Amino acid sequence: MPRIMILLLIWTACYAAELPEWKQDFMPEGEEWKKTAQHLRFSNGAEPETLDPQLMKGVTEHRISLAIFEGLVTNDPSDLSIRPGVAEKWDISKDGLTYTFHIRPDAKWSDGKAITSSDFITSWKRLLQKETAAEYAYQIFPVKNAEAYLKGKIKDFSKVGVSAKDPKTLIVTLHQPCPYFLDLCAFATLAPIRVDIIDKHLSGWTKPENIVSNGPFIMESWEQRKSIVLKKNPHYWDHDFVKLDKITIFPYDDAEKEYQSFLKDGLDWVHSVPQKRIDEVRRHPDYYSEPYMGTYFYRFNCTKAPFNKKLVRKALSLAINREHITKHITKAGQPPATWFCPPVGIYKHIEGLAYNPEEAKKVLADAGFPNGEGFPEIELMFNTNENHKQVAEAICQQWKDNLGITIKRRNKEWKMYLEDMTNINYDIMRSGWIGDYNDPNTFFDMFVTGGGNNRTGWSNKKYDQLLIDSQKELNPEKRMLIFQEMERILVEDEFPIIPLYITIKQGMINERVAGVEPNIRNIHPFQYIWMEE
Repeated sequence: MPRIMILLLIWTACYAAELPEWKQDFMPEGEEWKKTAQHLRFSNGAEPETLDPQLMKGVTEHRISLAIFEGLVTNDPSDLSIRPGVAEKWDISKDGLTYTFHIRPDAKWSDGKAITSSDFITSWKRLLQKETAAEYAYQIFPVKNAEAYLKGKIKDFSKVGVSAKDPKTLIVTLHQPCPYFLDLCAFATLAPIRVDIIDKHLSGWTKPENIVSNGPFIMESWEQRKSIVLKKNPHYWDHDFVKLDKITIFPYDDAEKEYQSFLKDGLDWVHSVPQKRIDEVRRHPDYYSEPYMGTYFYRFNCTKAPFNKKLVRKALSLAINREHITKHITKAGQPPATWFCPPVGIYKHIEGLAYNPEEAKKVLADAGFPNGEGFPEIELMFNTNENHKQVAEAICQQWKDNLGITIKRRNKEWKMYLEDMTNINYDIMRSGWIGDYNDPNTFFDMFVTGGGNNRTGWSNKKYDQLLIDSQKELNPEKRMLIFQEMERILVEDEFPIIPLYITIKQGMINERVAGVEPNIRNIHPFQYIWMEE
């Protein structure tokens, strides 16, 4: 055996031995995998709206963020527990208010510049500036005075609970204990960004020729509506652990096109399947279906007639046969849901209101539209996707049969769909929510008055106060009771949304793709993935 090969094998064995035990599960056995091109190709469901981590709003964008950005901490690809990221370790004070993060000496940006604690301070300051218009800015509100700074009650950012002890030590102070704060630090919104690059290139900073990031991969090219190509980042602190050399991301929003490309070996991984072929797809050996911490629902524009009347919203909710949708349309085992929050930790959802078409007719009549008479022309909007279209068609037919109302349907491309949702420019809109961390708060805080992810125009003072109460309550059982009361307001009293079913994550993945572990948030950091024969 050549001397260089012997040295390589010795180095590999030594490197593997130095890895923590949990990480060794994500190292290939032997050397055969190196004979396979380490190029992963997957469909992302749509063209991303943005690659600015502070402006990301959808799963489509956050999936890419896992490759090109990294926060202080990351999630374990198996059980989602917290693992070191840019910070190699951290200390938490006994009162749970102070977090001291120790940034890795070898943590660098993709241009080779060292990552410092100041990068997080300037990044989080930008996140909290009104002109940034970050809808997920509320995720940093556990930090002392963060919310007050965003709302202009405090002008001096130095009063916000984030400071640098030295270039490699970041100190974060919370205004009250937050059991899921480390999970927030793993989310893209709180990842570091290069403010100097943004100041130089403005909105064009995420173009391939401008972007500077810190994840295991960097952007090589981005051809709008065609593909995004990523390559291994040579400056990533854990560069030697990364197996993939290249990732190509396709923005297919047509599930049938995805499916056919997968069958023809043009894709290694698709994150959805064509609903009309579900019986066929489920027989394919590469098909997978697994639990997902998400809810599929419809939003109402509560600022616009007739949905400014909660009786109208209630009638439409009562008129939907969810079991018919999941049994005959989606057909992948999704649990029909009259509640909003899926199983998260120890939380147990309330029941909500069951399908009752006769009661729905009565409620709509009480709202001033007997048998649907005089009901205005309205529209149900969904992002372009055959699966969403089929669900919308079935529900609109139920509303016509049960209430005598006709509702138009309209699809929009992902970017315009998100824009209209943000601006509350719709009547009824398809939505989905995937938990950002393993706590019910991630489902309930989104509907607080003025919240960046509320997007319904709905406001309820009691709901807002309950959210405050839940964040102060340290008793886990009592805290869950508060969440139940909030859920009752959402789905039994006010109805700003209509839950439809709990999401099941399904797709197809080629057996060549290794290192992908199922988890309820469908988070798969790309540094743990490799290709095999």
